[in-house]
Amino acid sequence: MNAEEVELLSDSKYRNYVAAVDKALKNFEYSSEWADLISALGKLNKVLQNNAKYQVVPKKLTIGKRLAQCLHPALPSGVHRKALETYEIIFKIIGPKRLAKDLFLYSSGLFPLLSNAAMSVKPVLLGLYETYYLPLGKTLKPGLQGLLTGVLPGLEEGSEYYDSLVCQYVDTNSLICVINM
Repeated sequence: MNAEEVELLSDSKYRNYVAAVDKALKNFEYSSEWADLISALGKLNKVLQNNAKYQVVPKKLTIGKRLAQCLHPALPSGVHRKALETYEIIFKIIGPKRLAKDLFLYSSGLFPLLSNAAMSVKPVLLGLYETYYLPLGKTLKPGLQGLLTGVLPGLEEGSEYYDSLVCQYVDTNSLICVINM
């Protein structure tokens, strides 16, 4: 827990937020099938959205682990899409500076997903990379190898994602800037 979170603990509304996150995370423990995971993710999303004013996500290590578990290749694409929705909510809340600091927490589930993702999941995942990861610039460097290892094998030459991703990033020099760090 960092100094900012310790300071926030004096706020009773923040403590209620932490308790609500704990309660939402308990739902994952009682999940026995994929529909339960979607429900648990929905409850977590609601708690996060209702407390977005704090720009801090409590229990982020546990949340990162649960999200990574929800991206397991054996789970259906509906669970993956709901988990990606949760990632997006978190990334909006914490902003780029905190994302760069906590890159390892959230990337462990995201990076291996693309090669096993359903067609409906790939554009959402690539959108997360484009919107939240590439703008990190030099602060992405510690996770660059994982990002490239996850993205490159997942792109099949000739697919709609390959052409749009390569052309878009080469044209804007975004990916080249990241690779040339």
